[in-house]
Amino acid sequence: MFLVDSHCHLDSLDYNELHSGVDSVLEKARERDVKFMLAVATTLPGYRSMTQLIGDRPDVAFSCGVHPLNIDDGYDFNELRELAVSPKVVAMGETGLDYFYQKEAGQLKLQQDSFREHIRIGRELNKPVIVHTRDARQDTLDILKEENAGECGGVLHCFTEDLPTAEFLLDLGFYISFSGIVTFRNAEALREVARYVPLDRLLVETDSPYLAPVPHRGKENQPAYVRDVAEYMAVLKGVSVERLAEATTANFSRLFHIDSFSLI
Repeated sequence: MFLVDSHCHLDSLDYNELHSGVDSVLEKARERDVKFMLAVATTLPGYRSMTQLIGDRPDVAFSCGVHPLNIDDGYDFNELRELAVSPKVVAMGETGLDYFYQKEAGQLKLQQDSFREHIRIGRELNKPVIVHTRDARQDTLDILKEENAGECGGVLHCFTEDLPTAEFLLDLGFYISFSGIVTFRNAEALREVARYVPLDRLLVETDSPYLAPVPHRGKENQPAYVRDVAEYMAVLKGVSVERLAEATTANFSRLFHIDSFSLI
């Protein structure tokens, strides 16, 4: 069986107390059939330090981007493009909109401009966008449509939205990724969406070190725990975990233009 953690922050794990290094994280993942992962950047300096920490590995790919809450006073879009050109970068992001913590019009405009630029670079380089959204559903969907994000494709990661949002994204050609939140006791509405999304458009992720799934809630999340998300999703979808793994790995390969033979 071959599982992929489609979204994790390997540079943010606890390497002082819980893990002896990146090798130990990857070994724990392999022990649970998690054999590939996408390490996601949230700032440009963070992308540089993350790639330096992890190095070139056959089982880790990278994204390059700036999280909407990390824009501060803006950043150089040309630098984003220069970094994203690298063949080790398979995706733009994570990008998107987050209005939960920021309400000022000027800051929201910075988020929107950044989001649009990630999509434009993604279309230019033929690299999909990894989208984060919180309390910004309509603006997120509007920008995806206005910027023709379907041309480069992408995924709404850590999906917590409603069924109409899922329908819009699927119509756009996007994938939908579920995290450990789907295992939480009060997430029945999210489970209904998970049952609806076709198997050939699903991804699974940890978003580690955040949002550890049941039965690991309260602990630091890690890529190994995507196995728990996959097992839970398999039950929701009425398929074996092996079938769920096969489908989500194929979806990952297709979305991020990674040769499926390199994932075996």
